[in-house]
Amino acid sequence: MYTAKFLYTNDKGKRIGTGQEMYDSVDGYEFGIAAMISNMANIAAHRGRVRHITGADHFSVLLKCHDPNGELYFLSIARDRITLSSYIDDGIRKRVEKWADGVPGLT
Repeated sequence: MYTAKFLYTNDKGKRIGTGQEMYDSVDGYEFGIAAMISNMANIAAHRGRVRHITGADHFSVLLKCHDPNGELYFLSIARDRITLSSYIDDGIRKRVEKWADGVPGLT
């Protein structure tokens, strides 16, 4: 998933609104940003100017994993975190931690 974040400000630069849009492809993300910035009806509804806040964007993938013991769990990998969820066997957490420690970009 690709999440683009937006900030709406009034004429004095005060924040008057925020927004975010989620896309399932890079093309969708890029076209979606352009659409949000040029969407006059949305800008009028916020009564201000819109800015894309690039540094606040999120990029992530959610993996449905099958452990050899038969258990299913989910692993979400984002730019700044890895989240493990829906597991019972604590050995799964230990294996995921060991794997993550071995990936240079995740340390």
